[in-house]
Amino acid sequence: MTLPFFPPDLFDEDRAELLDIVRRVGLAAEQKFILGDQTARFEAAIRDSVDAADAIACGSGTSALTLVLRAMGVGDGDEVIVPAFGCAPLAAAPASLGATPVFADIDPRSMVVDPDTVARLVTSRTKVIMPAHMFSVMADMPALRRITSGAGVRLLEDSAVAQGGTLAGTPAGRWGDAGVYSFVQVKTFGMPGEGGMVVTDDPELASAVRMLRNHGQDGKNRFLYHRVGYNSRFDEIMAAFQLHRFPGLPGRLARRARIGEYYTERFADLAGCGVLAPPPAKDGRCYYVYSLLAERRDELRAHLAARGIGSHVYYPAPLPRQPAFARYTRPSDTWPAADLAARRTLAIPIYPHLTDEQVERIADAVCEFAKES
Repeated sequence: MTLPFFPPDLFDEDRAELLDIVRRVGLAAEQKFILGDQTARFEAAIRDSVDAADAIACGSGTSALTLVLRAMGVGDGDEVIVPAFGCAPLAAAPASLGATPVFADIDPRSMVVDPDTVARLVTSRTKVIMPAHMFSVMADMPALRRITSGAGVRLLEDSAVAQGGTLAGTPAGRWGDAGVYSFVQVKTFGMPGEGGMVVTDDPELASAVRMLRNHGQDGKNRFLYHRVGYNSRFDEIMAAFQLHRFPGLPGRLARRARIGEYYTERFADLAGCGVLAPPPAKDGRCYYVYSLLAERRDELRAHLAARGIGSHVYYPAPLPRQPAFARYTRPSDTWPAADLAARRTLAIPIYPHLTDEQVERIADAVCEFAKES
């Protein structure tokens, strides 16, 4: 039986509810398909779940990053420090505003941004430091908070992969001036569509993001544009669907954590065989993706595929090595840990409805490769 990396039946149990939501929203008297009561209720649920002052639903996690940076006044001549290893929006969001993404290398084991490197990259042009949680590990937010406070710059926490995670008692997304979540299908609170959320205690940031997401309107006076904004509005059907699924999120997160902890225990003695598991811990873990570091990554991937087990490479090249962002680098710049991660990282399935037998089968296959190679 094939075990895909991303399951096609992720929302099967909710199919009837989703169809009913489509009918109810479509036939409602107000005919409100974006930014209506469902979105407001969803924002309130997320806001209250992390004890934030405000939560603003946006069209995607990517646009949420862009809106917050814009609200923070990021623009031409500014620098935003981002991880060298991660998803394109980390660099694309500041670049789209005319700012320069400055790439900081990562910790070679955890694959999150290295605070010491970040501190060395701060200049008089630095406007924002934007760390991202990676795979199953949250970034060192206490250290990054100290750096931003000392430098007098803003901290934007990309928590797209970490919703539900906590570090030192503080939820992911709540360490910075603002945090961002993503609801695209593969995330821990994914949905069958695009969507994102900004959480913040800063009323000025919240007001600006709320206005920018809707073409610069204030929500009270339609067709009165206070700022040049964007179309980054949240869908009412998806808001209702996420409200339906929200009570089950803690259980799904707990299942992911149990799978991740089992993997880590099983793989603890494989480092000498060329397969390295994420650092063992409970605090600061989110288990969006469980990514190994394998010296012979492509061979391990083929080994798993031959046994019907899907896997995925996040990411095949560091951001500063991508053609789109090469112009923001210098020939002398190096990111050795990010380069090594790009060559070695391989993610294995960790979705919550894997059975214990399936999880054991995956772990057995990894151990077989490592110990027999």
